[in-house]
Amino acid sequence: MPGTMFQDLVSSRARPHRSWYTLPLSFLVHIAAIAILIVVPLVATDVLPVPRVPLHFMADRVTPVIPTAPPVLPRRTAVPPAAPAAAGAPLVAPDTIGVESGVIFQQGAIETQTLDGIVGGLGSQNAIVEAAPPARPEPDAPVRTGGAIKPPTRTRYVAPEYPEIARRNRVEGVVMIEAIIDTDGRVENARVLRSSPLLDSSALAAVRAWEYTPTLLNGKPTAVIMTVTVRFDLH
Repeated sequence: MPGTMFQDLVSSRARPHRSWYTLPLSFLVHIAAIAILIVVPLVATDVLPVPRVPLHFMADRVTPVIPTAPPVLPRRTAVPPAAPAAAGAPLVAPDTIGVESGVIFQQGAIETQTLDGIVGGLGSQNAIVEAAPPARPEPDAPVRTGGAIKPPTRTRYVAPEYPEIARRNRVEGVVMIEAIIDTDGRVENARVLRSSPLLDSSALAAVRAWEYTPTLLNGKPTAVIMTVTVRFDLH
């Protein structure tokens, strides 16, 4: 009994008294430690490793040099030395100056001679050269009739022959011809302006045989161009 009397006693010690700011201070310390662990890596100034770049060696492009031929120097030809000028006759002043004779040169004193074997000789200095005849003036270009230029009057008429083939086929028609009348009134040239195939040849042959009075322009005979009409009718 005496041995167990103190077994049921519970020993109690007084707990130490904690200050009121211990818990908040501990909390702030933990927060600061966590912040340092997060911020320090972000603001660290470690130098990042530089990636290795493969090196390529670029050789300069060499342009081949084309040898050029040396310039050809022009050959210099030796210039022969100039011949020394012949010494002129020495001038010697006369001792005395004579009196002028007063003889006058006359052209008539020269005798003219002819050379044997040449017909008429070479002529004399007094011969007069015959002038060439003047060139014939070029005829003026023909002018077309009309206005102040009246058509010339026909003085000779030749009737056109009616072609037999046109007569058998009962072909009638009109052929218009442009004729050039020269200064003598004759038909110099003619061409068809309005054609009738079976009648053209006969009309041209007749017109070329016609004659007209010469046309005067400012009192001078002038060639003219006019249009004539040849009509073929079967009666």
